[in-house]
Amino acid sequence: MIETLIGTLFGGLFRMAPEILKWMDRKDERKHELSMFDKQLDADKLKASSAQQLADIEANKGIGVAEIQALIEGAKAQSVQTGIKWVDALNSLVRPILTFYWCIALYTGALIAQYMALISQGQTNTAAILSIFGPQEKAIVASMMSYWFLDRTLRRK
Repeated sequence: MIETLIGTLFGGLFRMAPEILKWMDRKDERKHELSMFDKQLDADKLKASSAQQLADIEANKGIGVAEIQALIEGAKAQSVQTGIKWVDALNSLVRPILTFYWCIALYTGALIAQYMALISQGQTNTAAILSIFGPQEKAIVASMMSYWFLDRTLRRK
């Protein structure tokens, strides 16, 4: 009787062993498939992100070209004479006056006030000047210079 019980037990175990091995193998296959799916999803996200960045770059490039063309057309339109002397004179004085009063007088006044405040706090002249003339001020000077030289070049054409 014990042999029958042991035979039944071993028979059942031997019959279940391939099924257990198949189940474990399928479980590993599913993990592998899930891992591959996640990697494919990450790759697709990177592709989509790259495509979006490329589209943004292309759009910005087109906008940049359009902005430059608009600036050129605007400068050309400003240089057209109306034939009315006082209007043409006022038109030719707007930018220089604005540049002088706003960019030179007002902004320089603000820089002088900053300089005086730094000197009153005990900084040396060199340190005060270096601290108030930073990248923003350099950019402002560069943009004014390029604006006026671009204007001169466009007027010649």
